[in-house]
Amino acid sequence: MRFEPRRNKTVSPRTRRLRVAGGALCAAALAATLVTGCGQDSGDETAAATSEAAKVLPNQTTSPSGSVSPSGTAQLTEDQTKRKELLSTVKVTFDKAATTAVGEVSGGKLTDLDLEGIDDQDDDDATGSPSPTGSPTDGASPSPGGTESPGGTESPGGTESPGGTGSPSPSGSAGSPKWVAEVVEEDGTAHNVTIDAVTGKVLDSSPDADQSDADKQKLADQISKATQTPQQAAKVATDKKPGKVTSIALDENDSNVLVWQVDVVTKDWKKTTFDVDAAKGTITDEQVDDD
Repeated sequence: MRFEPRRNKTVSPRTRRLRVAGGALCAAALAATLVTGCGQDSGDETAAATSEAAKVLPNQTTSPSGSVSPSGTAQLTEDQTKRKELLSTVKVTFDKAATTAVGEVSGGKLTDLDLEGIDDQDDDDATGSPSPTGSPTDGASPSPGGTESPGGTESPGGTESPGGTGSPSPSGSAGSPKWVAEVVEEDGTAHNVTIDAVTGKVLDSSPDADQSDADKQKLADQISKATQTPQQAAKVATDKKPGKVTSIALDENDSNVLVWQVDVVTKDWKKTTFDVDAAKGTITDEQVDDD
């Protein structure tokens, strides 16, 4: 018996084309299925993320403008704002004002120096400037219509400047900030000295006409016991808490200890009052004014 060799099966071109086309259709269908499946998963993940975000976002606090928190200026109290506005106009520092004041009284010693208006609670009433409702106080003459001057801006210390700009006059007008000092002679005679805090010019210097003999004796005793100068006391206070000295006064505390009471305004515009022992130069008390 003779075996016939096995023939190779041949496929016609048409059949190959049909197979290729069929394979392509299957591949396309599979890809579409995969894409659809991925799209559904992605959609589910996006929906889940959106749902979680919705739970978190309502708890966030934002201002109407979209900012997260108000600026530091908006958080200042009325007193802090007043200190900031006044100190921004002051050109003559505490130590310069002290030197100028003492120079007005031969052999005198400084016992008190205050930046006028920085923490006075009744400045508006004292100066007769408009009350919050716009009506004048203490018989002051109102501007037309009972309102503030054009611009409506008051100068430091509660006194309106001409035109309502609030800027101090270099010549030492009523709207300028002022240092008010008490300088005492060796016998206890006190002199009041007023200095323009912008120009450093002495606006007034005169003896205190209201002193009694007892007042003079008390002051004479105090300046003889105060071995620490006001400048030294101010340095002790600002070394403890850096800032601007706005007031210093020689007085006795509740324990009858002679101290320098030093007010320091820090960069956050808060005021701290230090009691510095006038003989030892040590801090005996510290009080922060949060207003």
